[in-house]
Amino acid sequence: MEFSEIQVISDRIKKNVERVIIGKSNIIDMLITSMIAGGHVLLEDTPGTGKTMLAKSMAKSIDGRFNRIQFTPDLLPSDITGLNIFNQDLHTFEFVEGPVFSNILLADEINRATPRTQSSLLECMEEKQVTIDGQTRILDKPFLVIATQNPIETAGTYTLPEAQLDRFIMQLSMGFPSEQEELAIMERFILDNPIDSLMPVCSKDEIIIMGERCRHVFVHNAVRKYIVDIVSATRNHASISSGVSPRGTLALLKTVQIYAAIHGRDYVTPEDVKELATLVLSHRIVSYTNMAKNSNKESIIRGIIGSVAVPTEDFAGKSISGQDR
Repeated sequence: MEFSEIQVISDRIKKNVERVIIGKSNIIDMLITSMIAGGHVLLEDTPGTGKTMLAKSMAKSIDGRFNRIQFTPDLLPSDITGLNIFNQDLHTFEFVEGPVFSNILLADEINRATPRTQSSLLECMEEKQVTIDGQTRILDKPFLVIATQNPIETAGTYTLPEAQLDRFIMQLSMGFPSEQEELAIMERFILDNPIDSLMPVCSKDEIIIMGERCRHVFVHNAVRKYIVDIVSATRNHASISSGVSPRGTLALLKTVQIYAAIHGRDYVTPEDVKELATLVLSHRIVSYTNMAKNSNKESIIRGIIGSVAVPTEDFAGKSISGQDR
């Protein structure tokens, strides 16, 4: 698969999703990037902004299986992963799949479940598998978890552990539409729901092939050093008690490769890193909560990006130092 074909397929998915979701072009780009990367997305936004519709539209666009879980305090791990049930007729145990056996899983209000239930997703998200009663079952590919949090209603919620936050490749926010966008939404939904007529525009296998091909997107040594400099700055920042882990470094590397590819390039630029760094790194840091200034994680990362020197090289080919592709 050529890089130009990756851009064509990505644009096809994006236009298909935009038949339902209006005014969220950048969010759709980031969701496509995460899906190709095999990562997961944490959406923190108020109810009614289109999170479920976005997940459903993405699943339909790739001819994938979509499942949704409403996380509640009484939700059990087996409600997510499935369990073995005894069949009295056959006198044997049969495995009943849980909703995690899907391509796109919407974990709605994930922070309302107990830590024990939240932890049942860790193996699924990182290893792409489920182990029940000593037997491991591999999940279908691609596998994308879109987890949501409501930033307004925090009563009765459980803070996501850092280990779980680190497994989300990006944290995004849909945000409210503009006045013109909301008028367009009314026009589009006044007669029927456009998602009902949405058809697949690519296969699941194409998503997997795209992910493998994007590994070959060229990342100049200067850009690699730029990524490391940003990550290192999070570990030596006065407002941060715990910086970005190596998993975060690799997540940023992988996402900028894919982001470049879906925009028709076979090489990464520092602008790609700037575009994605806040989304990939912000939720991975732990800031000092008692600090009145710069307590917002996103503003801290943006400040770091503004302070780190940007490399100037021929990122598409040979550098000044003579590094060949």
